[in-house]
Amino acid sequence: MMPTQKVGEIAGLSLKTLLITAIGILLFGIYLGILIYGENSLTVLNNLKGKKEGLIREEKNLKYENQKLQKEYFELKQLEPKE
Repeated sequence: MMPTQKVGEIAGLSLKTLLITAIGILLFGIYLGILIYGENSLTVLNNLKGKKEGLIREEKNLKYENQKLQKEYFELKQLEPKE
């Protein structure tokens, strides 16, 4: 004879246990989704790192350009007659 299962049990677990487990898994999935795609997420962090690197490169370029312009300015200033 086969053992009979009680009504409301699946695989030896009660429906209440299965429901609580399913809700827990769902909430954990939502939490992971927020971590990955939310306002304070890993994708935002990676985008900000990329922007930071771009700004550092731009800063170096602007400093170099500024040096060239200052050199040109001082060379032109020396060519002006002194008062």
